[in-house]
Amino acid sequence: MVSLCWLIVLALLLAIEIATLGLTTVWFAGGALIGFIASLLGVDFWIQMILFILVSLLLLFFTRPVAVKHLNKSRVKTNYEGLIGKVVKITQQVDNDNQTGEALVNGQEWTVRSETDGVIYEPGTKVRIVNIVGVKLIVTEYREEN
Repeated sequence: MVSLCWLIVLALLLAIEIATLGLTTVWFAGGALIGFIASLLGVDFWIQMILFILVSLLLLFFTRPVAVKHLNKSRVKTNYEGLIGKVVKITQQVDNDNQTGEALVNGQEWTVRSETDGVIYEPGTKVRIVNIVGVKLIVTEYREEN
């Protein structure tokens, strides 16, 4: 009977994983599989539970970072996320004290502010977008890497 319970738990966890596609329960499904196998071998229930918890946590902590890294490679950044790190040219002087500054990004005009107060960027200067606050690009000086 315990084996059947482990099998049901395994099926539920896999169904949740398939429904969400978010790497949420697959780690615990692995633990449930080990619990199921242990129950078939006649291992005591408490040892099955310990194995379930141990294997689930090991899978979660050691394989999740690798899986997330490789599965999210093809993820396309959307909206503002795609702008962070981008190098753009200033079209209007950036001066935080006078609240001026603009840049053209992907055909759209953006308000620009320097990450560091007191730093002024002249038109034509290349800068790197480091953050977006509201509708303002926060930029820092771009230095070409050799």
